[in-house]
Amino acid sequence: SYPMKVFKTTSNIIIEANGQKYNAGEHDWDTFINRDNLATHLREHLGSAKPVTEEWFSAQTLEAPIGSQEIWAAGVTYLRSRDARMEESKDAGGGTFYDKVYEAARPEIFYKGTRHRTVGPLGKVRIRRDSTWNVPEPELTLFITTNGSIVGYTAGNDMSSRSIEGENPLYLPQAKVYDGCAGLGPCLYVPGHPIDENTRITLDIKRGGKSVFSNSLAITQMKRKHVELAGYLFMECSFPTGAFLMTGTGIVPPNDFTVATDDEILITIDNIGTLVNIVA
Repeated sequence: SYPMKVFKTTSNIIIEANGQKYNAGEHDWDTFINRDNLATHLREHLGSAKPVTEEWFSAQTLEAPIGSQEIWAAGVTYLRSRDARMEESKDAGGGTFYDKVYEAARPEIFYKGTRHRTVGPLGKVRIRRDSTWNVPEPELTLFITTNGSIVGYTAGNDMSSRSIEGENPLYLPQAKVYDGCAGLGPCLYVPGHPIDENTRITLDIKRGGKSVFSNSLAITQMKRKHVELAGYLFMECSFPTGAFLMTGTGIVPPNDFTVATDDEILITIDNIGTLVNIVA
């Protein structure tokens, strides 16, 4: 087996395999990706798919690889995230909440949004006008089928209003869910097996073309397993077209850093590619 990528454009579904791109000739994204045997289906589909040139592909407009699915997110899955959350909330008396959830059997999982609040490659993510401290959170994002099978991966940008969450942990939904609060892309990566645990995530933030923050880590630093997070998400929720689950971040800019309008956010994950978002 070989890994594949699936791209969603404004008018087509494109499959990439072994360096060649193909027009899948399909338009129903939800049905196309929501399969427990997605990797096998893609390989079989290549036989009837039409090869396309890189020139043709580069002229397409890439969209976030999401249809009618919901996006959920897991928090405090990395030690650095726990420490940062404790720092930002200790004045409000919330410091111990994050320590407890990091050690608890039950993970923190919260609703993040739908396609309506999500942008794709080169899309403009937003910061809330009532927040003074805002950061992107680069996250490996799982695509999970209706039956709870993890069949694909993408790069996620979980925009966070840290000043709001820091005031009180109960403000988390406002800190996390608003228009333009999420980015996904550039593709759905379908390796046909669980993603390599040495996969690295890199965040680079540019201002005026110059890097103002950059860091990288491997997903091995996650405390929780992907199947564990998916199990809790699907425990009492059904997802007719599958679901996306952001798995948390271990890359947190220093406390004196906040993104600004026109900043360029680049989230790179091994084998998946780079998701580029602009701050609106």
